[in-house]
Amino acid sequence: MYDVLIAGAGPVGLFLACELGLGGCSVLVLEKAEDPSSPLKRLPFGMRGLSATSLEAFHRRGLLDQIAAGQPHDMRKVAHWMQQARQPAGHFAGIQFFEEDVDSGRWPYYLPGRGGLGMPTTLEHLETVLAGRAEDLGVEVRRGVNVATVRQAPDEVVVGAGDETFRTRWLVGCDGGRSVVRKAGDFGFSGTEPEFTAYSVDVELSDPGALQPGQHLTSGGVYVYAKPGVITVGEFDGGAHHRAEPINREHVEAVLRRVSGVDVTVKALRLATTWTDRAFQAEAYRCGRVLLAGDAAHVHSPLGGQGLNLGLGDAMNLGWKLAATVRGDAPSGLLDSYEIERHPVAAHVLDWSRAQVALMRPEPASRALTAILRDLIATRDGATYFAERKSGVSLCYDLGGDHPLVGRSAPDFVFAGGVELGELMRDGRAVLLDFASNAPLASLEGRFGARLHYLDAQAEEQFNVSAIFVRSDGVVAWATDETPDLDEARTAILRWLGGPADCGEAEA
Repeated sequence: MYDVLIAGAGPVGLFLACELGLGGCSVLVLEKAEDPSSPLKRLPFGMRGLSATSLEAFHRRGLLDQIAAGQPHDMRKVAHWMQQARQPAGHFAGIQFFEEDVDSGRWPYYLPGRGGLGMPTTLEHLETVLAGRAEDLGVEVRRGVNVATVRQAPDEVVVGAGDETFRTRWLVGCDGGRSVVRKAGDFGFSGTEPEFTAYSVDVELSDPGALQPGQHLTSGGVYVYAKPGVITVGEFDGGAHHRAEPINREHVEAVLRRVSGVDVTVKALRLATTWTDRAFQAEAYRCGRVLLAGDAAHVHSPLGGQGLNLGLGDAMNLGWKLAATVRGDAPSGLLDSYEIERHPVAAHVLDWSRAQVALMRPEPASRALTAILRDLIATRDGATYFAERKSGVSLCYDLGGDHPLVGRSAPDFVFAGGVELGELMRDGRAVLLDFASNAPLASLEGRFGARLHYLDAQAEEQFNVSAIFVRSDGVVAWATDETPDLDEARTAILRWLGGPADCGEAEA
């Protein structure tokens, strides 16, 4: 029997597997696709933007340098928004904001991370790196195996896949928007139906100059063109053509003509995929011994590039909590905090996606609103706000602490010798930083053993904080500007790491 079975070997499933393997769990990942490679995972359509929160997570696990290396050399050639002199920091409904306009000085406790506010990558490259790390950690990945049935028992989950049956203590569905695990687990899934069908295509046009590069809102919808033939086109048809029938050259040409208003001729269709703005979220992220993460828990349009980062955040949040539950040293309620913390984050991202769709509708009210938002985003305040939301810098869990750092991602403090906080977290341990050299705090390291790393050191920038406790996922769970109180620190650590008195309450 495995400790955890994960359905889906995409980035979210693989990153979660890495976190569980790091936590000492036996992990099996089942993936229905036999071959991990796909044209849709490469340039141009496999390009994804990693946000600051994802880059922080990868840095804390020693993966960032590997992800940053080996990127395709022609990355800048495939996206219209990268083909310009100013460095874009992101966009909202296609309205760009630029790094030079962002005032990061307005973000208290912010230290620029190694990857900055964002970094482009491809799904293929990201999955390759994560799969390699998972293998190093002893994770078993089996491809060409499709989860079909799920049956829960009091102390296990029985998973049927073809002629095989697998037994596991916990099952996590990371199997995408059409998740078999979510459906088999009878999770509620609610939201808003799509307004458009979008096509991402790589075509050969008879006249590549007939269309102007960039994004264009028209009376028929919206299209984005990057020469010579990479086009995304959205038609507000209620999602009628998404997965309804095979997409051929003639269909793409007709849609492109209707939306662009230009009689373009598509000579050849090299690659095509469709998507919509359907925005749905699971009403719960856990049912017994079955959990959901990534697109299995929430689906929305890819506008603004939030989906991958949202799923990676799920994996980082869930991994250490589920591993502690498997080991039996989780404090009471730890696993339930996964849904409590992550469900509101996804709800905000779904609304962020819906707001962008509202700006893109082919109607006068949307055009007027777009003009106002464009003016706002062009200001320093506007660019800073949208960059903060896009990058995840504003993310803060409600952990009930009084200090403004509590609930936020810990700054990547730099200590003597150039060692960074992120480097101290590569083994998955929580960290207690004692900037005040308060001897009593050192006693806590022995009490919590291998789960806590205590450091008495000074950092280059400390924000006047005297002590800080950072959870295994890099989130600040306790901080103080005063002389550290031993009882306060102990209470905060017990809440997240548990202790001898909590072991009997930990879930089996």
